[in-house]
Amino acid sequence: MTLSFALTTGAAQALTVYTAGPGSLAKKLAAGYEKQTGVKVDIFQATTGKVMARLDAEQANPRADVLISASWDTATSLAKRDWLLAYQSPNASHVPAEFKNPYYVAQGISALGIVWNTKSGTPEPHDWQDLALPAFKDKVTTPDPSLSGASLDLLIGLQNAYGDQAWKLFDNLKANGMIVAGPNAQALTPVLQGAKAAVFGAVDYVSYNSVEAGEAVKVIFPTSGTVIAPRPMMILKSSKEPAQAKAFVDYVLSPEGQQLVADAWLMPAREDIDAKRPLFKTLKVLPAETAGSADRKQVLDKFAALFAAQ
Repeated sequence: MTLSFALTTGAAQALTVYTAGPGSLAKKLAAGYEKQTGVKVDIFQATTGKVMARLDAEQANPRADVLISASWDTATSLAKRDWLLAYQSPNASHVPAEFKNPYYVAQGISALGIVWNTKSGTPEPHDWQDLALPAFKDKVTTPDPSLSGASLDLLIGLQNAYGDQAWKLFDNLKANGMIVAGPNAQALTPVLQGAKAAVFGAVDYVSYNSVEAGEAVKVIFPTSGTVIAPRPMMILKSSKEPAQAKAFVDYVLSPEGQQLVADAWLMPAREDIDAKRPLFKTLKVLPAETAGSADRKQVLDKFAALFAAQ
């Protein structure tokens, strides 16, 4: 385990971390780092959209040192804007190449799936199109892709893999009464309560926590494929505490930090840390890469226009 203890002695200032959930994980990582180094970590936790809006609003007086997002696109966008400090943690040697580059590295990885209420009286779905069947009429929710980067990644992955057939599926889901419900939690809540039967494109770690809590739901990864969502961690070039920021990244990627990630039902970024749930290598992964943000906006606008009549 590589930690920069020497950098955090004396009158060290607090480190500020902006992160898109899970909030409980952020607090545990902050507590673990503070215990190791004596440096207090201030956390701002919100959706990716709200975190990015705060970063933009603070451009004149930046506060964040480290950013952890729920969308890989966030990191690529900030890198293009030259906002990021290059840093490769020694602990990133255990992270697969596709989840790191000189400017950012995955903290952990989630996947999107169907979350089904096992007491809903509906047949267990096995693929996305099952949710467009009559049995699921008016019983399906989906997160708003304008508020969830991972949900937008799923739309792009389905379009990349299936082209017009993906948009035919969305048409069928709309005709079957699927509701765009807001952020991830708002899509899941009515399914947990039994008012709806399933979520199309639920973030898996949130739902696994619900299963652990005894809720009557099941996480299902569709047979035709889904997307994974590596959660990029990066240091802002404007950081006033770059040495501490690097040490924090080291800690998150240490075995101790990655075990906390695994305990939050995420897939660890490191290949040598066990998880309590299926890993990405066991899933059929759809191609989520696009040529750039313009493609993301195009897909988002098309989806928004389709569901605008709700």
